[in-house]
Amino acid sequence: MTAVLVHGVPETAAVWDPLRAILRRQDVRALQLPGFGCPRPDGFTSTKEEYVEWLAAELETVEDEIDLVGHDWGGGLVVRLVSTRPGLVRSWVSDAAGIAHPDFRWHDLARLWQTPGAGEQFFEQLRSAPVEEQAKAFEGYGVPHEHAVTMAAAADPVMAESILALYRSAVHVAEEWSPAFTGISVPGLLLTPSDDPFLAADVARASAARSGATLATLPGLGHWWMLQDPAAGAAKLEEFWSGVAK
Repeated sequence: MTAVLVHGVPETAAVWDPLRAILRRQDVRALQLPGFGCPRPDGFTSTKEEYVEWLAAELETVEDEIDLVGHDWGGGLVVRLVSTRPGLVRSWVSDAAGIAHPDFRWHDLARLWQTPGAGEQFFEQLRSAPVEEQAKAFEGYGVPHEHAVTMAAAADPVMAESILALYRSAVHVAEEWSPAFTGISVPGLLLTPSDDPFLAADVARASAARSGATLATLPGLGHWWMLQDPAAGAAKLEEFWSGVAK
């Protein structure tokens, strides 16, 4: 079996490094979203559906059974993938399943990125600041300093363009994705960090009920739980995987 990890925004696959170091299993692969610390394929315009198609193609190259894990937008892609092609995975985990609930609403920063002009200005101002200054924004959400600097340094113009395109393709994501996200046929786990300012816990709980997934809370942790307390995240994942039928 292979555990496949999918990062979110604004990140690279490095966000999973502390968690991977703690997991007892060795069959772990962290994917890198196109445009996030790596080039985008020719013609790739970074829409949400293109990222789902890309993820499906990546999973099709894995010969083993797959335990799929997604964080933030990676978690949203996981939700869509298991809604439409559940046969590609043995199990799935997401901390962003609320994205496919009818009551989902975008947070303020997302709405800013979805606004033409304002989103571009946000990233221009962000990149004009020293990396250490940019890192303070991540530290404000509980990201340890070392990892905050790494994340800030990775946020180049290609990533900014990819983020804006992704969010602008997803203005109506709830109504587009919610109808299929119900009664998922493979085992799932919805992680809910108690202090996440971007993902509403009540919507996550409702999503768990609709999808048939198990719900697990990460008390005292925020959006970047895998950096704040990777041991706690690893424990939840390993407990879930141990209960998935062999």
